[in-house]
Amino acid sequence: MSVDLLQLLVSSGLVISGIFFVLAGTIGVLRLPDFYTLMHAAGMTDTLGAELLILGLMVQSGFTQTSLKLLLVAFLLFLTSPTASHAVANAADHAGLKPLLGKYRAPSLEELKKSREVKR
Repeated sequence: MSVDLLQLLVSSGLVISGIFFVLAGTIGVLRLPDFYTLMHAAGMTDTLGAELLILGLMVQSGFTQTSLKLLLVAFLLFLTSPTASHAVANAADHAGLKPLLGKYRAPSLEELKKSREVKR
């Protein structure tokens, strides 16, 4: 197996893994019930997904100036993304937003239709 093929396989695996985590975070944002769980899904999975994508791009570019720039971007993203998620969640807590506690169940279609009629 040549080095180019190995490089392609590793970088493809990292990029596909990153896409998987970004999509999982997107589904979490669409499905989870309250703001704090949404922030957790978005913050954790998007950070990991973006880091894996950047790591895959670094492997693809080889040891060049581009990979060093990508390493800097990955480092800054690793520091700022969780910090930003924490700041937003902390601001929501200070604003008085309380998390949903207890058992959660998804609303039925009838309940969704009634809530939409009330809002109009």
